[in-house]
Amino acid sequence: MSNPKLEVLTPRNSQLIFIDHQPQMAFGVQSIDRQVLKNNTVALAKAAKVFGIPTTITTVETEAFSGHTYPELLDVFPEKEILERSSMNSWDDQKVRDALKANGKKKVIVAGLWTEVCNTTFALCAMLEGDYEIYMVADASGGTSKEAHDYAMQRMIQAGVVPVTWQQVLLEWQRDWAHRETYDAVMAIVREHSGAYGMGVDYAYTMVHKAPERTHSSHKVLPAVPAKVVN
Repeated sequence: MSNPKLEVLTPRNSQLIFIDHQPQMAFGVQSIDRQVLKNNTVALAKAAKVFGIPTTITTVETEAFSGHTYPELLDVFPEKEILERSSMNSWDDQKVRDALKANGKKKVIVAGLWTEVCNTTFALCAMLEGDYEIYMVADASGGTSKEAHDYAMQRMIQAGVVPVTWQQVLLEWQRDWAHRETYDAVMAIVREHSGAYGMGVDYAYTMVHKAPERTHSSHKVLPAVPAKVVN
């Protein structure tokens, strides 16, 4: 019997769900720097947009407690419907089940808050009752402590969840730099969101390949003027 988890992620076999990337949920995150968390989440969303990945965004108690989804995330998917829930477990909401089924992909990439509650319960139920494969994006998810996040990841891994990171997913979707139709868009995400890797790409583009700087405005460089030395 073949093992479907040996198949790499591709734009043809995967879908993505964002769970509760909302301010009040982010306030409680202690397992990862929250600005890094947002950066990674938005980068993952942009990657999904580039590759045409079917994407679901679900929220919990938006008006009563959790607040609105990161605007930077919503702006990646203009006009997308947000699937509101009352349950902490997204699997308990029929709209979410219907959306996953309609997307028609068994490999479900998950990013959400918090790892130990909303991510874990959804992952376990989606595998048990929906026969989905779950790929948990560890660095676009967060828990209320490092221990809470880490042990939740361990619990899910023991149950069969595959741990991944956002950049791993991006590059797995790209797979081959000869795929020129997505190359420039992937490089744009890397340059903006991938830290040292992105800085290195900027350096190579401008200093080696003499490409223009990645700015939206011009800046005049004034040459050095040595100051007079006072004895």
